[in-house]
Amino acid sequence: MEYMKKPFVTKAQLEALDKDFPTPYYLYDEKAIRQNARRLNEAFSWNEGFKEYFAVKATPNPAIMRILHEEGCGMDCSSLTELMLCQRIGIGGRDIMFSSNDTPAEDFRLADRMEAIINLDDITHIDFLEKTIGRIPETVSCRFNPGGYFEISNTIMDSPGDAKYGMTKPQMFQAYRILAAKGAREFGIHAFLASNTSTDDYYPTLAMQLFRLAVELHEETGAHIGFINLSGGIGIPYRPDGRTADIMVIGEAVRRVYEQILVPAGMGDVKIFTELGRFMLGPYGCLVTKAIHQKHIHKEYIGLDACACNLMRPAMYGAYHHITVAGKEDAPCDHLYDITGGLCENNDKFAVDRWLPYIAPGDFVIIHDTGAHGHSMGYNYNGKLRSAELLLGEDGQVTMIRRAETPEDYFVTLEF
Repeated sequence: MEYMKKPFVTKAQLEALDKDFPTPYYLYDEKAIRQNARRLNEAFSWNEGFKEYFAVKATPNPAIMRILHEEGCGMDCSSLTELMLCQRIGIGGRDIMFSSNDTPAEDFRLADRMEAIINLDDITHIDFLEKTIGRIPETVSCRFNPGGYFEISNTIMDSPGDAKYGMTKPQMFQAYRILAAKGAREFGIHAFLASNTSTDDYYPTLAMQLFRLAVELHEETGAHIGFINLSGGIGIPYRPDGRTADIMVIGEAVRRVYEQILVPAGMGDVKIFTELGRFMLGPYGCLVTKAIHQKHIHKEYIGLDACACNLMRPAMYGAYHHITVAGKEDAPCDHLYDITGGLCENNDKFAVDRWLPYIAPGDFVIIHDTGAHGHSMGYNYNGKLRSAELLLGEDGQVTMIRRAETPEDYFVTLEF
């Protein structure tokens, strides 16, 4: 049976919105987004230079980005168009970390023109960057991949050795020497070793690895380490009985490791950066859709007006997203359903064998925790059109921050 997960919007609110905004659409909670950003900043306030670089790929919407920027966040971009998005809303300079891989030359050129901090994914990119922009920036970061397995308490969290990202440890030393010889003066270290971790131990364990590496790099190459980017990886509880990572505990644990390793090495001025997406936005967005069909064959199916083109995580990864039937939060979950979309693919299911209240056509169905890697991963298979995005403001008013696609949008790039 289902545990409860409370949505941040009521059936009455959805009925009122239905007059102006047809389903499906994404809805984000501004108040909760701001509160979460403030908690993160408080957790790392012990580090004078701390900055969160929001992973734009998670939710590339100007309204969301402006909210986070107002709360002191920078932006982590991974592509040309993400850089252009920042450019259009007036975010640039050291408020941007450009972390990409297999990077085209034009992406590096724009990152350089915007004076973003460039994070190099591979040692061969040093020469490529120099040829592309004509020099090496004075501030540059390198991405580290330790290989092997990343473990906490004898539990394998992820397998960096299978990841395409970053440089080996010997390459990091070589890269720093090459970059210094080419004019770099301030260096950063970046690493991403695990995804959606609910443990409070992930960041401190990662920090210990990176801080020790920083000390070695400084002592052996003489490089000034200006910042260390712990990247992302702090997760959210998609299931109602899941554990919520405690950001205050995490921040304090990183502080202890910082004072244990960096301060005695004379590196107490190193800035700590993070690059969170899911943690910043995931719980504060939902996909609102309607039931449009019931189907009774070998199983019981509920068909929605949304599909995997609106939210691909369940189809792509088998990911769990909690579901609430608006207005039936207290009703017994006594019906076993597969919740589906209308794609011509059998994996187009938001839930399989899920116990829920009785669902009738016309019921609002809320799919939780879609604030990150939800709308941004949308696509147009079967000619499906991507949905609108709405923002529930701190004042309780709802505004459209991205309109829904139209057939004209779908056809505009075609030649007839």
